[in-house]
Amino acid sequence: MDVVRGWVALVRRMGWMPCLFSYLSLRRKSKKMDNSVIVSLRDIVVEFDGQRILNGLNLDIHDKEFVTLLGSSGCGKTTTLRLIAGFLEPNAGQVLLKGQDITGVPPYKRPVNTVFQKYALFPHLNVFENVAFGLRLKKMDEETIRRKVRDMLEVVGLKGFERRSISQMSGGQQQRVAIARSLVNEPEILLLDEPLGALDLKLRKEMQLELKRLQREMNITFIYVTHDQEEALTMSDTVVVMNGGKVQQIGTPEDIYNEPKNAFVADFIGDSNIVDGVMHKDFLVSFSGVDFPCVDRGFAREQSVQVVVRPEDIEVVSPVEGQLVGVVNDVIFKGVHFEMHVECEGREWLIHSTRACTPGETIGMRIGPNEIHIMARSEG
Repeated sequence: MDVVRGWVALVRRMGWMPCLFSYLSLRRKSKKMDNSVIVSLRDIVVEFDGQRILNGLNLDIHDKEFVTLLGSSGCGKTTTLRLIAGFLEPNAGQVLLKGQDITGVPPYKRPVNTVFQKYALFPHLNVFENVAFGLRLKKMDEETIRRKVRDMLEVVGLKGFERRSISQMSGGQQQRVAIARSLVNEPEILLLDEPLGALDLKLRKEMQLELKRLQREMNITFIYVTHDQEEALTMSDTVVVMNGGKVQQIGTPEDIYNEPKNAFVADFIGDSNIVDGVMHKDFLVSFSGVDFPCVDRGFAREQSVQVVVRPEDIEVVSPVEGQLVGVVNDVIFKGVHFEMHVECEGREWLIHSTRACTPGETIGMRIGPNEIHIMARSEG
């Protein structure tokens, strides 16, 4: 808890928001990831009623990482979280903690705590007693409990709320209580099962920053489950994209967004234009009837490929300047940009641009070599 007390002292001296922005700045400049593996899932198979939910899952999670399991409903991400917590046992495979097989070890014997989507707070206990619950189970002395709880409540911005009833707390405050209750026990790993799902958009974004800050300050591993792509890209050191009980891609948010491994990842993470193409040779691809220079290589000559172009990477120009020419079908104002659907060579392209066009207008589309990503063709 020395880290917690140090943070509390800093908050008292500087104030809440300056500390947060100082922390985020330092993180960008100097944070280095611990490369040691804390959790390993090996050849995991989970079946429910004859349906295979996880199909030979293999995954390594590194110590002090913020890892997000990202995927649509039914992809197996919450099942994976429950395996790590010990709430579920696999039909086959191993769950390893620091190299030791913990398959079959009950949840209370694992150095893991979970924050649930519905928080699971005790309505008959006040804020202080909710946070102190786990410490009392460990039979700590009263003075230690008071100190730990008060320090943790200050860390999550709830100083002075000790005697407040849970029913009198907002959704965001209740979430902070749930996080404080989990962190006060000093787990090595904190599991978070879509904990922001019930919050409004503004509060959700505020809590994303809170969780990032807490993870770095507490210096522990966070494993986070969400179906929200923006949330995953905003918060994570590492994103694990899942579909159909399998890992589709693991990487940094930048890698996942800019270098998708297959069409599923490209389509699921953000908006994408995915078109069929032919790789004539290294650094030259053809799609929509036009040859485009690109930065990809290593494909066979005349290999059929899939081409990914992000909507924000298409420059809107005059028809005579464009490599492609299309007709604007509709325009939607999104605040920071205009979203346009453009008909070109028998398919509709999605473009995000600060330039406003009008429906029916003919425009040119220019795509640079660095804005083109080539993938081998994948089924579906």
